[in-house]
Amino acid sequence: MGMLLIVIPPTVKQANILMLGLDSAGKSTLLYKFKYNDVFLTIPTIGFNVDMIEIEKDFTLTFWDVGGQKKMRPVWCDFLENTDGLLYVVDSSDKQRLEESKKEFEFILKNEFLKSVPVVMLANKQDLPGALNAEEITRRFNMKKYCSDRNWYVQPCCAITGEGLSEWILENSYKYL
Repeated sequence: MGMLLIVIPPTVKQANILMLGLDSAGKSTLLYKFKYNDVFLTIPTIGFNVDMIEIEKDFTLTFWDVGGQKKMRPVWCDFLENTDGLLYVVDSSDKQRLEESKKEFEFILKNEFLKSVPVVMLANKQDLPGALNAEEITRRFNMKKYCSDRNWYVQPCCAITGEGLSEWILENSYKYL
C-alpha cells in the first residue's frame, strides 16, 4: 500500500481538499464528522458543501464536498483547479457499485489539474457486514497503477463511529496532503 510523504511547508496556511465519490458513499457525513466530531442526518448533496476546518493554530483545510449523483459527476471537473489533495470516498460495503466508483476514480485522475495531487481514498462503512478492507480496496481500485505518479494512501474508516478517522485523518492529514 502506498504512503503519503508530502509535508506541507510551514509557509502554507491553507489547503484545498476535494472530496469526491459516488452518491451515498458518506462524503457529507465525513465532512460533518471532521468539522463537528458528531454525526448528522444528511440528505443527498445537490451541488456541493464547503467548509473550513482549522487543523492547527495557523493551518486550515478547506473541504469541497461535491455531490456524487450521476448527473453531478460531469461537473466534478469544475472543482479540480487549485486542489491540493483529493479525498476519494468509497462505500466499502456496496460491491454492486464498486466498478462504477472505480471508473469515476480513474477518469478523474486523468485530469491535468490533478496531476501529482496526493490522494487519500477513504474506504468508508467498515462497520457494515461484508465491507472490503483497505487491502482489497487497494487491489480492486488498482491504486498502484492509477496513482503511480503521486503519493496515495487507502484509509479504512467509518464516518458514523469515527473509527479510522481520529487516529489518522483528523490528526495527520495536514502533514500528508
